Amino acid sequence: MLYDEKVLSLALLRDPQYRTYWIALFLSQLGSWMQAATQGWLVLELTGSAERLGLVVALQFVPSLLFSIPAGVLSDRYSRRNLLYLTQSGMGLLALVMSLLIISHTVRYEHVLIFAFLYGVFNAADLPVRQAFTVEIAGRDRYPGAIALNSFGFNTSRVIGPALAGLLIAGLGLGWSYFANALSFVPLLLVLRRVPRLTPQTQPGSVLKDALEGLHFVWNHGLVRQVVLLIGLSSLFGMNFATIVPVYARLQLGLEAQGYGFLMSAVGLGSIVAAVVQALGAGARPLRAVLGSLVLGGALVLLIWPLPPLWVAAVLALGGLGMITTNINANTTVQLIAPDRIRGRVMSVYSMVLLGSGPLGAYLSGLLMEHFGARQGVAAMGLLTLLSTLYLMRFPWPRRLALAPTPQPAPVAGAAAD
Repeated sequence: MLYDEKVLSLALLRDPQYRTYWIALFLSQLGSWMQAATQGWLVLELTGSAERLGLVVALQFVPSLLFSIPAGVLSDRYSRRNLLYLTQSGMGLLALVMSLLIISHTVRYEHVLIFAFLYGVFNAADLPVRQAFTVEIAGRDRYPGAIALNSFGFNTSRVIGPALAGLLIAGLGLGWSYFANALSFVPLLLVLRRVPRLTPQTQPGSVLKDALEGLHFVWNHGLVRQVVLLIGLSSLFGMNFATIVPVYARLQLGLEAQGYGFLMSAVGLGSIVAAVVQALGAGARPLRAVLGSLVLGGALVLLIWPLPPLWVAAVLALGGLGMITTNINANTTVQLIAPDRIRGRVMSVYSMVLLGSGPLGAYLSGLLMEHFGARQGVAAMGLLTLLSTLYLMRFPWPRRLALAPTPQPAPVAGAAAD
């Protein structure tokens, strides 16, 4: 049965519970993007090293390799609302502590490393739970619209957040950007307290057996396996904007904080365009995920040329468009195929690959830019993205997801195309 693509994402905003959740989540993401932009600038002020910045970004995503799978098991066993309350509270508290260290002028590079790792632990647990919770609160039938709408909010915050961070850094200092992020968690925590607690999908049993069930499904479903591999390679080589943009802005273009915020916002602007296009035709299009990865890699290759800042912003916007086109269609495809009973575990595998490949990619991009220059390092990562995506194009990629999600826990052989 073909999925109905005429259901618009904006219809979800008529649901008071989902609308309130979406607004609170947007505010939280706005603060997170302010913090992400500030962290890169802070590390460069403390060290002046692209490699050390890459190490910080890598350390923040290492926990995804360790904790994503257990988080998926917990997501299917316990209240996702309660789990989200814990992860969001933890990230807010860490941001508050970091802001106090910076404002008191006692922050050191070692503090940033510890913060990045601990924040990554909470984020690794948060992502698979939040993705499954979105289906829970929106409903499976409305999920493609929900993911497009959430992506629109996520990428709008990606545009506004870094720009606000640049203004805040220039006007008040780095610490106040972290403080703003700490405050941004409060509305979402208040909303989560009012969301009804739903029954867990599974009962406690063997953690290893439950974890292997999710891994088994991903490996044995042909299309899901391809999508997860695509998202892993794209994340490894192409989605390292948290390392690439601050280094390129400061060391290649010689920009100050506001110019850096402008470039980060350009990435988000391209991302918004991709999210809007997806929202206007809610559905899963696996082929677009591949094409988006090609656009992402091609954009990074273009940065090898000595472009002025305005053209660099345009190229980064193109890269943001490619990245989100890949992410939305990959995520929606996996979510629609995954059975409800093991959704948390399937999405934990997806999250582990998406975020877990980031540490190596962040460090690799920082290392290449440190030793070969910003332009050559970025172009090399773009070329690797292109080559890996071209390799994956040898497999069949449906234009649209043509099969309704299977309710069976057993893995299926593949996915049909229209």
